[in-house]
Amino acid sequence: MRTFESLTEREILALAITLEEEDSRVYADFAEGLKESFPATAQIFEGMRVEEVGHRERLFEAYRQRFGEHIPLLRREDVKGFVKRRPVWLIRPLGLEVARRQASTMEEETRRFYEQAAKRTQDLGIRQLLDTLAEEERSHEHRADELEKEKLQPATREQEEHAARRLFVLQVVQPGLAGLMDGSVSTLAPVFAAAFATHKSWDAFLVGMAASIGAGISMGFAEALSDDGSLTGRGHPWIRGVICGLMTTLGGIGHTLPFLIKNFGMATSVAVVVVAIELFAISLIRHKYMDTPFLAAALQVVVGGVLVFITGILIGSS
Repeated sequence: MRTFESLTEREILALAITLEEEDSRVYADFAEGLKESFPATAQIFEGMRVEEVGHRERLFEAYRQRFGEHIPLLRREDVKGFVKRRPVWLIRPLGLEVARRQASTMEEETRRFYEQAAKRTQDLGIRQLLDTLAEEERSHEHRADELEKEKLQPATREQEEHAARRLFVLQVVQPGLAGLMDGSVSTLAPVFAAAFATHKSWDAFLVGMAASIGAGISMGFAEALSDDGSLTGRGHPWIRGVICGLMTTLGGIGHTLPFLIKNFGMATSVAVVVVAIELFAISLIRHKYMDTPFLAAALQVVVGGVLVFITGILIGSS
C-alpha cells in the first residue's frame, strides 16, 4: 500500500479519475436503491452522479494532454488514509439517512483529497483544475440542497417521509412488536405456574428463562421463514427474524428476572409490577406505530395478558 506523499503527479491524476468513477457509481447505486420507495431523492442522487461523471471527464482530458492515453489502475484501497467504505450493495434495505450520510462523507473526503493533491502538483494547469474541483466538491453539498429544494417539494417530502415511516413499521416495528407481545404474554403462564406450584423463586426463574429463550428461537425462525420480503417490502427475512427473536426473549425475561430475588413474595410482587409495565409499553407502541386507539390497544393487550396470567396461577395452584 502506497502513502499519498509517495504518489507522482501522474498517479495523483490517475487516482482522482478512479475516485470520481467510483463516486459516480455509488451515486448511481443510491439512485437505483431509492427509486422505488423514494423516487424524488433518487433523482437527487442521479443529478450528483452526472456531476461526478463531468469531473471525471475533465480529469481524464487533463491526464491525456499531459501523460497520454494509458491510465494506471490506482484505487483508493491502494493508498493509505482513505476511509473504508461499506459496499452499497450490502446496505439493504437502503435508507434515506444512510445514503445522505454516506454521500456527505464522500464529498468531504474527496474535497480533502483535491486540496492535498493541488498542494503537491507542480503543473499549473493541473493544480488549477484540482483547486477548482475541490471548490466544486465544497459546494456539492449546497448543490445537493438546491436539488433537494427543486425535487423535494413539500408534498413530495411528506410522501417520502410517510414511505420511510411505513418501511420502518414493516421491517422493524411489526416483527419487534409481534415478538414483544408473544414473549411478554405467552411466557406468563409457565412462569407463574412454576412459581405458584413450587413457591420457589429459583424454579420460577429457570422455567422463565427456558420459556423466554425457547420462545425467542421459535419466533425468530418463524418470522424469518414467513416470507423473503421481496413482494411485501418487509425487508431481509433474517433481520426480521433476529429482531423478532430478540424482542420475544426480552419480553419473557422482563418478568423472569424478578425471581432472582430469594424472597418468593417479594419476587412475585415485583414480577407482577413488571408485567403491568410490559403490557402498558406494548399498548403505547401499538398506539404510536399501528394507529390503534390507546384504550383499544390497552384493552386488547391487557385482557389477553390477564387471562394468561390467571391461567398460570390457577394451574400452578391446583
